[in-house]
Amino acid sequence: MTASIITIAQQKGGAGKTTLAAHLAVALTAGKRRVAVVDIDPQQSLSFWYKQRQERLGDAGAGLLVNQINGWRLRNEVEKLAKDHDVVLIDSPPHAETEARIAVRAADLVVVPVQPSPMDIWATRPTLELAQAEKAATLVVLNRVPPRARLTEEMMSALKELGAEVAKSRIGNRVVFASALVEGRAVGEVQPKGKAAQEMAALSREILRRARKAEK
Repeated sequence: MTASIITIAQQKGGAGKTTLAAHLAVALTAGKRRVAVVDIDPQQSLSFWYKQRQERLGDAGAGLLVNQINGWRLRNEVEKLAKDHDVVLIDSPPHAETEARIAVRAADLVVVPVQPSPMDIWATRPTLELAQAEKAATLVVLNRVPPRARLTEEMMSALKELGAEVAKSRIGNRVVFASALVEGRAVGEVQPKGKAAQEMAALSREILRRARKAEK
């Protein structure tokens, strides 16, 4: 089986794109999957997290590799990594320039994190339009959902207007997502039986199923 190529993209700032990428990458290693992450975000936050991980854990955890590259090298890098990995995860830059477009074009599935507010949902439109222009399947993930939050009819209507498929799995607004990253780890490693780890595990399974269904 060829690797599933998953790009995390969001032009709207503050959606938790890179945080989601780090936790998702570790969750995807479950079941001995080999996961390669390509960091083309100029901020390089994911690469810094991985460096922390290497310093604390030595081998950075079985089955996980993070590479920081320039966007123009992305296609060749993905093709090489796909030969030796089960999943290639791309953390794209928060804008619609060439690098982001290449990342979306390379993907079997584009995962779009969005906070559950009408303004954030409406601001997601350019990202979804970019994916549509590149003929890439998309999956919107509700991220940083407050405790006991209820999606209003207004928000659900906004999502329907965007024509986006929304993941059944949702990620809560939990401090452990940030605190785990400081240690170079992920929620499944610091609180393996906690609610955050359960949410991320469920989301990783849903994303992988959707990516395999959409594989080119």
